[in-house]
Formats: sequence, structure tokens, C-alpha cells
Amino acid sequence: MNKSEKAVECFGNGCNCAQAVFTSFCEELGLDNKVGLKIACPFGGGISHTGEVCGAVTGAMLTIGLKFGPESPENGDIKVQNYKITQDFIARFKERNGSVNCTELINYNLSDELQLDLARQSGVFKTKCPKYVSDAVEILEQMISK
Repeated sequence: MNKSEKAVECFGNGCNCAQAVFTSFCEELGLDNKVGLKIACPFGGGISHTGEVCGAVTGAMLTIGLKFGPESPENGDIKVQNYKITQDFIARFKERNGSVNCTELINYNLSDELQLDLARQSGVFKTKCPKYVSDAVEILEQMISK
């Protein structure tokens, strides 16, 4: 099973999209998986069901920060490079999916309880979201292996 498949399995087993993506890389980047689950928890559902940035995307951003981020505030050049890597990830994700916004990706506004219930009933979390998780991991693998 490859990393993308493991992330989708993690998502299917109850992790949110951000957790599934982020924890796919935690251990190889030196972070305990349990800590990764905690860090990524609020980012699922477009940041805590607000319908904003897709959790798969924010999980990827956390991964980019863990892999490429500066270790001190004085490393401004590294911070700028980190922003460029993140922008590249976003462009690649948008190229595949048209947006990084959860509401636009799944066509439900998760900040509205009725819309959230409709999204659950529609099965969108099982039909669309696994692709976003998989795409995020695949893009990250391409970027990290450079």
C-alpha cells in the first residue's frame, strides 16, 4: 500500500482530511504520529467545518512547514522559500481540482448545520474527499522527493 492509499485508509477510519494527509508524513519527518493527529485536528472540514481551505490542503501545508520550514524566526530566506513551496503546492492542487476551498470542492457549506447534514447524507465525504486526500499526498510526494 502506498502513502496515498494509506492516507485515504486513515481518512476512511475516522481521521479528518488534514490528519490523514499530515500524519502520512509525520514519522518520516521526525514527528510522532499522535502529536500529528492533535496538531492537524482543527483543520478538517475546511478548518473546523467552516468550509474554508480544504483540510487535505491544510494538512499538506503543515507537512510543508514541517519539512521545509525555518527553525528560527531569523531564517527569513527559508520562510520565503517555504511560502514559494506552498504556493507551488496550491497551484498544483488547484490544477487538479479547480479550487482549494472546501465549500467549492464539495458544493456544501459546512458552516451551516443543514448543509453539513446534507453533505453527510449525500455521501460526499466518501465520494469526493478521498480524492482530495489522495491528490494532496501525491503532490506532496512529488515535491518532497525533489
